[in-house]
Amino acid sequence: MNMIKAILGSTALTAALAGEASFAETVNVSFEGDHGMLSAAIQYPAGRRSCPMVLLLHGFTSSKDDFVIRGLADELESRGISSLRFDFNGHGESAGRFEDMTIPNEVEDAKKALAYAAAVPGVTVIAVAGHSQGGVVAAMLAGETGTMKIRAAVLLSPAVMLQDEIRNGRWFEARFDPSNLPERVIALGRPVGREYLRTAMTLPFYETAGAYKGPVRIIQGTGDDLVPVSCAKRVQKAIPQSELVLLPGLNHSYTQNLSEAVDSAAEFLAREFGN
Repeated sequence: MNMIKAILGSTALTAALAGEASFAETVNVSFEGDHGMLSAAIQYPAGRRSCPMVLLLHGFTSSKDDFVIRGLADELESRGISSLRFDFNGHGESAGRFEDMTIPNEVEDAKKALAYAAAVPGVTVIAVAGHSQGGVVAAMLAGETGTMKIRAAVLLSPAVMLQDEIRNGRWFEARFDPSNLPERVIALGRPVGREYLRTAMTLPFYETAGAYKGPVRIIQGTGDDLVPVSCAKRVQKAIPQSELVLLPGLNHSYTQNLSEAVDSAAEFLAREFGN
């Protein structure tokens, strides 16, 4: 409890986290990340503070208020499961410059979020779910921290193709020489730094993700024009105990039928939590 008070700097807010409520509630919080303070929200189900919690990790250029992340938070809430969603460094309302963001420092942000969640009063067990680049981070977080800290993981359209793309000298609209990386490029209208490109090229994703021995569900739309189905199958092969759910025709953000994706994720997590 003292840790929570120190992080939040508010006795009243600490009491709110520890107390029970008769209705669903979202509490805005913040905590120190790898590149400064991270803006976050804890979403509680009605009448519950003692319950499982899921860390929700957004994708490249996105935020904690992303369509997929908010949709999953709402579905978890309906099943009696709380969630902690936050903006990675350089995204949304969090500190840091976007061009200083890398996947390794997002993994460090996620570790800080995990430590924060573990100290929240009433949290009984923790899982992680990530979308797109957040799915890459979620798998690496699980692999690095293990089943004692992460009960289960959901990878929604994990953007593992980024490594091959960058090795081939492209990232979205950016084109560059991978043997002589520029100081920065513009991708999706945002400045991406050399360190992001360099670390992505050498990212030990499959080795790290494969170290996780807990339950994993990979959710992939067959109509995804950003992440091919073949990428999801490569992730499944790297994590032998994982299960792959293919959603016919759905795109990268499941805009045709979001409920199909978030229902699959929440059903899996509820099952692993014993809810």
